[in-house]
Amino acid sequence: MLSLLLLLLQLHSVVSPGAVNSITFELKDGVPSYRVERLGRPVIASSSLGFDIQGQRSLDRGFRVVSATSTGFDETWEQPWGEQRLIRNHYNELRVTLQETAARPRTLIVVFRAYDDGVAFRYEFPTQPNLGAFTITNEKTEFTLTGDHTTWSIDGYQWNRFEYFFEERPVSVLDTVHTPITMKTADDLYMSFHEAALVDYSTMTLENIGGNRLKANLMPWADGTLVKTKAPSVTPWRTIQLSSTPGGLVTSYLILNLNEPSKIADTSWIETGKYVGIWWEMHLDKATWGSGPKHGATTENAKRYIDFAAANGFDQVLVEGWNLGWEGDWYRDGAVFSFTEAYPDFDLEGVAAYAKEKGVKLMGHHETSATVLHYEAQMEAAFALYQRLGVIAVKMGYVGHGREIKWINDKGEVQREWHHGQYMVRHHQAVTELAAKYGVTLNVHEGVKDTGLRRTWPNLMTREVAIGQEYNAWGAEKGNPPNHLLNVVFTRNLAGPFDYTPGVLHLTLEPYREGNRVKHTLAKELSLYITIYSPLQMAADLPENYAKYPEAFQFIKDVKVDWDETLVLNGSIGEYVTIARKTRGEDEWFIGSMTAETGRDFQIPLHFLTPGATYTAQIYRDGDAADWITNPYEMVVEEREVDSTTVLRMKLAPGGGQAVRLVRR
Repeated sequence: MLSLLLLLLQLHSVVSPGAVNSITFELKDGVPSYRVERLGRPVIASSSLGFDIQGQRSLDRGFRVVSATSTGFDETWEQPWGEQRLIRNHYNELRVTLQETAARPRTLIVVFRAYDDGVAFRYEFPTQPNLGAFTITNEKTEFTLTGDHTTWSIDGYQWNRFEYFFEERPVSVLDTVHTPITMKTADDLYMSFHEAALVDYSTMTLENIGGNRLKANLMPWADGTLVKTKAPSVTPWRTIQLSSTPGGLVTSYLILNLNEPSKIADTSWIETGKYVGIWWEMHLDKATWGSGPKHGATTENAKRYIDFAAANGFDQVLVEGWNLGWEGDWYRDGAVFSFTEAYPDFDLEGVAAYAKEKGVKLMGHHETSATVLHYEAQMEAAFALYQRLGVIAVKMGYVGHGREIKWINDKGEVQREWHHGQYMVRHHQAVTELAAKYGVTLNVHEGVKDTGLRRTWPNLMTREVAIGQEYNAWGAEKGNPPNHLLNVVFTRNLAGPFDYTPGVLHLTLEPYREGNRVKHTLAKELSLYITIYSPLQMAADLPENYAKYPEAFQFIKDVKVDWDETLVLNGSIGEYVTIARKTRGEDEWFIGSMTAETGRDFQIPLHFLTPGATYTAQIYRDGDAADWITNPYEMVVEEREVDSTTVLRMKLAPGGGQAVRLVRR
């Protein structure tokens, strides 16, 4: 009787394996909707689904349910690199096939997945006679929240892409925001809204359409349409990660699980590591990208960095400004760059050979200045050059603002696109696949946001797509505020690895940038290697500055970047966090803890250590008088013996932090 009633009501539900989260699909009077519950409590109230299609009737009503099938799935897969080596992908799935009742009916499939750490859904457009090539003008997906939750987000459609500070504000005052957007309910449920497996589609922002209702708002093409596609095709997954703690969002791998397995059969050439390079000196105005008396990327300077890397155990050396085109307003017109020709004072072949001799690899650099057509004409030759020289990684740059991406349509008309519309999603996918062909990994700056594609293309290792370290040198705020990275951990970093470029130990930046500074303590800067995840981590400071802070530099040399396991030991969004990570393949742990303006005093149980084993804790902590404003450099380095029964005290100064290495004896 119950089954018959559900059929008549057109209700279909799927519950996560641990009976934590559920999604219910409803078709009422031919109109589809969904809702979400967690432990029986409403999280998303009834919310709309569907599309507007250019030149066709809307694909959001007049449906009947053709079929609704449920399946379960459970596997454990291994990341070739990552914050967690083994990841369990355990979910229950509901596939609802809808068909219009009108003449020349079209078919739409909605796939729902329920995990214990969240839910997700996407649309599929199967092969069918009445839907070939089509253009989406509106994705009508809605998220009707159950209250005016506190959110952390950045606004969409801004001039400087994703490079803004995250703001804390209620849902009701939002306009249009980028994802991931993190939320906290009045009764302490934490949520993150994002998307997974973004391929050949526009990126999603969320638009407030009244009160507590958010709606998918896709970045448009120049002609105002949103997505150009054809059946068969799928949309990205719309994701909602759910946790009773902020840390549960950090250790949710739902985004990765929703992506396809690796398309690179042999990933042995993909290397994690730490790098130094010719970069920070340009931001300090000690050197220039362009040629001239202060040119940074000279053969002599590159060899100096290679010697420094080899002597201190760094894997790669980044060289920015090596290639022709950096004079003038390159950031306004990147069509000046060559990606295969070096400046006369930089011997690319000789430097690559010197690096190989020293056991170090070069990290290449391609700054496109968002002139995509100019770059695409050269990129295969550029990757082939890097392959020949043994360069296995490249840092990509897309400096450009607003709607500056230029291409020419089939009518010969210039079109201007956003950095994160479908045109650029296609471009970045092409770059990723071409780089994989030539054995090159990617570190992408000013690109599109991460949506877990690193599982499918593990050469897509890390990205910026947020405010990074360089703003401390030249940002309008004269340095990032102490809470910036405490927001990033629970927002931007939920999408994937972040190339923040830590390791600036000379916090006050004199004599080059008087008035600017890094707004935290020395110990907090060390903690970033643990709290801000990236498989490629930079030691960003000048080599001569590391000689001034040898104890802090020792931690940077010792810290790892590839992990077996990640644990969040405490955390509050924008306020503090403590994260522990186990070195891949070793019984060694690192702990990073950091706070914003307020000092903290934590008691951290080391229960995660191997029972019965003894470890040496190498502790880098704020001194008793440390303070990010008045005394940022005071740091105490000490050792003690610990085991799994130890409770470690962590006292953090205002704007401070602590970094700990735990080595099994």
